Amino acid sequence: MADPVELMRRICLCFPPRLSPTQRSRVPPPQPQCLGVWARLRFPGSALSLRCHALDASKPSAVRGEPSEEYDDDEEPYFSVTSSRLSEVDYLGESTKGDLNVRRRHLDALGGNGKSTLHGPIEEIAWKEARQAETLLSDLGIADPLTVRNSPRGIFCTRTLNLRSISVIGYDMDYTLIHYNVMAWEGRAYDYGMANLKSMGFLVDDLEFDPDLVIRGLIMDKVKGNLVKADRFGYIKRVMHGTQMLPTRAVSEIYGRELVDLRKEDTWEFLNTLFSVSEAVMFMQMVDKLDQGFVPAELGPLDYKGLYNAVSKALFRAHVEGQLKSEIMAEPERFVEPDPELPLALLDQKEAGKRLLLITNSDYHYTNKMMNHAFNRFLPNDMGWRDLFEMVIVSARKPEFFQISHPLYEVVTEDGLLRPCFKANSGGLYSGGSAQMVEKSLDIHGDEILYVGDHIFTDVSQSKVHLRWRTALICRELEDEFDALIKSHAQKEKLVTLIQQKEIVGDLFNQLRLALQRRTNSRPAQTLAATCMNDQELTESMQKLLIVMQRLDEKIVPLLESDGELFNKRWGWLSRAGLWDKSHLTRQIEKYADIYTSRVSNFLHYTPFMYFRSQEQTLAHDVHSYSRDQ
Repeated sequence: MADPVELMRRICLCFPPRLSPTQRSRVPPPQPQCLGVWARLRFPGSALSLRCHALDASKPSAVRGEPSEEYDDDEEPYFSVTSSRLSEVDYLGESTKGDLNVRRRHLDALGGNGKSTLHGPIEEIAWKEARQAETLLSDLGIADPLTVRNSPRGIFCTRTLNLRSISVIGYDMDYTLIHYNVMAWEGRAYDYGMANLKSMGFLVDDLEFDPDLVIRGLIMDKVKGNLVKADRFGYIKRVMHGTQMLPTRAVSEIYGRELVDLRKEDTWEFLNTLFSVSEAVMFMQMVDKLDQGFVPAELGPLDYKGLYNAVSKALFRAHVEGQLKSEIMAEPERFVEPDPELPLALLDQKEAGKRLLLITNSDYHYTNKMMNHAFNRFLPNDMGWRDLFEMVIVSARKPEFFQISHPLYEVVTEDGLLRPCFKANSGGLYSGGSAQMVEKSLDIHGDEILYVGDHIFTDVSQSKVHLRWRTALICRELEDEFDALIKSHAQKEKLVTLIQQKEIVGDLFNQLRLALQRRTNSRPAQTLAATCMNDQELTESMQKLLIVMQRLDEKIVPLLESDGELFNKRWGWLSRAGLWDKSHLTRQIEKYADIYTSRVSNFLHYTPFMYFRSQEQTLAHDVHSYSRDQ
């Protein structure tokens, strides 16, 4: 296969624009301010010929979609971009802002009037062009969006999102733009937290960090000393007390019909992010200590809630005292997993006209060190990470950043010196402030802003609830779950087959049971055949079917219990609770995140102009599935 760049060069050479020599002489070489390039593609066997004119950012009328006197009639750009003022809402309810349009007179020439090469049923034309587009994408070595979506690096859509209509993209930093090695980062947070517990008098010397004890999306029961996994309705499916998993019967006895309600913050603590891993491991291990009587009496009578408060305080000290972050800044290569594609993904967005923001709770010194390490070596032409962002806000104090206003300070020196200010400007570096201040300074509001973060509550939920920003969740564990789902496919098929067999056998058993019940009450069975069965025949058939179902259960139970073990032996799948139902985590994602993916660099496999369409949500009574990938 030819190199994609070389293939595109050959295409452009073979099919030059329809310009006279004089016109060609006036066409400048590509410049950075251009939003496109001249190109003409004629697909083999196709009647469609598409000519693309560069849209020059120095001529605003070309971008706004308005007539311009700066072009002669024969030089007028073929395309215009829909502005906010002229935008409408498409048939899926998304803004058309940022959409590319063919100008009317060029549209007529291409076939909009039905008189040219595009004449004919659009269904036939579209089918042919779609097939040829797939071929060209393959020749260029570019995966189509469907293929990318069905991969660990896909971007998954819960609410339709037209990326073209997004003017501003804001990013969190920790576990979003910067991905840490969980064992290294959370392991050291655990070490510092345990050292603080030891200084308080707790016996912790025999404990070690075990990240496999927990997964994101679990909920700590601070009152009972449990870690639980709930389904989308809040029903509790799995429970770990201390570090021991409880059997199903015990789960039922402890919680019965009690539902998880995250609004009851004095009871429940949701593991929103990978930063929660160290805290949950510490709490579960200390629950064991309390149950075993290894909490010194001088610490006073402690219940599980008091123990949780002690753990939380110890870990908070580890984060704010500075030793942990100083260690990370001294050796970032130990803690940060490099991603060379990440800066390029943001560069594509910036060059497409998106204004990028960095909004992080981390302080300036830590932010600058981490971003320098993760970005600068992968950026072209001596660019620095600051060059990517329209505005940088450190020490943002999320989630309050999205809820209320805090004083705004400008970072004026490399040492982090702050001075009060009352207005944020483009290119500025600030501390504090509020989301409302960002909207006002950029003159952008609501659904023209996409915010990307890893924390379901602090980043995604609050920006959605209070400001109606569009949202994207970063969840790195999706890659491991995707791979585990593929590897467990054969076992899942076997499990589903056994369950379906039991359902069929069970249906017959239930019908015979009903026939026996009616016979006992001197009423005819449902069918003539069932009515004609004698008592012995009816009883023996039921006995046989009951034995079959019991033996099927012996096969089903271990398969069901092991479902998801390839992801986590204790908790199973990240996204599911039980065989088919969604986990509480998945429900939170669907409720608050418009799109979700494993890492920010996955945007590089799409384009800044992508139209993310939410997938079919099947219902229990759906007869057919219309998803493209079914």
